[in-house]
Amino acid sequence: MQDVIDHLPKLAKDKYKENKIFFSKLKKKPPKQLDYLMQELHEDEFERTDCLACANCCKTTGPLFTTKDIERIAKHFKMKQKQFIDTYLKLDEDNDYVLQSVPCVFLGVDNYCSIYEVRPKACREFPHTNRKKFQQISSLTLKNVAICPAAYNIVEAMKQRIK
Repeated sequence: MQDVIDHLPKLAKDKYKENKIFFSKLKKKPPKQLDYLMQELHEDEFERTDCLACANCCKTTGPLFTTKDIERIAKHFKMKQKQFIDTYLKLDEDNDYVLQSVPCVFLGVDNYCSIYEVRPKACREFPHTNRKKFQQISSLTLKNVAICPAAYNIVEAMKQRIK
């Protein structure tokens, strides 16, 4: 798996222009059954992909923390929200709360998440390949294919299915 992860940024970069053109066309005229297709491709890929063998998302990027995420996770730790924020988070350039550093402080050496049951919404939904109106998040998907082998495979499969 590490070999795949190591080569993923270059693979994504090599496919970037092709993917950008594909997503541009998809945005203009999405197929009627796109949401169903994406759900199918997502489910098929995650039958083969074990996130615990990878965890590259947790090692290289930090999720955005919503107010609800902060409330839920602070409660889990029996902390005040401000204490949780001061301990783990910072405001980014968009004024969103993100982790102070990566890899994620909640990621164990075994790739298990110590807050999995209360993890942020962004983590729960990553890589966002089964979202409704998938064509609306193409810029996010272009970033995620460089991070997540499953997202890369899903986009490649999608291009084969939608000509």
